[in-house]
Amino acid sequence: MRGRKPQAQALERAGPVLPARPGIPEKRSRGYIRHGTTTLFAALEAAAGKVTGACCPRHRHEEFLAFLRQVAAACPRRRLHIVCDNYGTRGHPVVRAWLTKHPRIILHFTPASGSWLNLAEVFFSVITRQAIRRGSFTSVKDLIAAIEAFIDGWNDRCRPFTWTKTADEILPHCKPGKRTSFTAH
Repeated sequence: MRGRKPQAQALERAGPVLPARPGIPEKRSRGYIRHGTTTLFAALEAAAGKVTGACCPRHRHEEFLAFLRQVAAACPRRRLHIVCDNYGTRGHPVVRAWLTKHPRIILHFTPASGSWLNLAEVFFSVITRQAIRRGSFTSVKDLIAAIEAFIDGWNDRCRPFTWTKTADEILPHCKPGKRTSFTAH
């Protein structure tokens, strides 16, 4: 499963985030200084829960192709089925030519409003909640370091993703044009 989290922002909070206490929610100041963004590309090996990630300054076909090469190198000599969102650069002629030369790598695409089918999106939700949203970053370099540290920690304790609902519970909700969300853990 592959995904991208475009424009993760390096926000420096004007004040410290105050932790939640019994009966009082977490508090943070509304003010911040924006120091730039990074795009996180991530591939999640669903059977193991392991994440391969890369932070890039942009999200063009060049970065996407570099990430595909990184994932291919991490899993040599194995057929890779990569689930992607409908990210436009996948159709770039350079990307298509590379995929033609590497037939062991097969891309599959989630339908519109079907991002929940891509477990990498679940990982993005987790990293956003646990590492990015609550952080205060004085530079993009600090944000990238926090993302990389989170991924390293995630991989140290990774486990397979399992759906919390059965196919019989999910499929009746899968109708064209209807937004559906289910989680994995």
